[in-house]
Amino acid sequence: MKKLLLLNGPNLGILGKREPEIYGTATLADVEESVAKAVADRGWHVVAVQRESEGELIQTIQDNYETVGAIVNPGALMIAGWSLRDALASYPRPWIEVHLSNVWARESFRHESVLAPLADGVIAGLGADGYRLAAQALLARTAG
Repeated sequence: MKKLLLLNGPNLGILGKREPEIYGTATLADVEESVAKAVADRGWHVVAVQRESEGELIQTIQDNYETVGAIVNPGALMIAGWSLRDALASYPRPWIEVHLSNVWARESFRHESVLAPLADGVIAGLGADGYRLAAQALLARTAG
């Protein structure tokens, strides 16, 4: 069975509780279920990982090179996650960066992602739906 990596960074484990006016009320479990449903017809299995530490996220990427692609919400690591950027530069499959909020409608320090130039696409501001849309985009871009 082929696997899709769903990688979530710091503070995303508390979705649904954390500032719901910004991030919505969907929990991380809701997101994982939505992505799993979106890729089930292709026979893909979702490997969902959420970590608070950049090092653990890097190790997860390195341990999952055989996945068909990845959906990555780096959280605030988008701003200065240079080691995460290097790990994603070596990831051999397509991946899409996702953000729940519209980062460009927020504080100016959120307006640039060090990861986005490497991503196959970026989805921001669509809440939890962004993950499902990223899954659909990866299905369209990935054979098998």
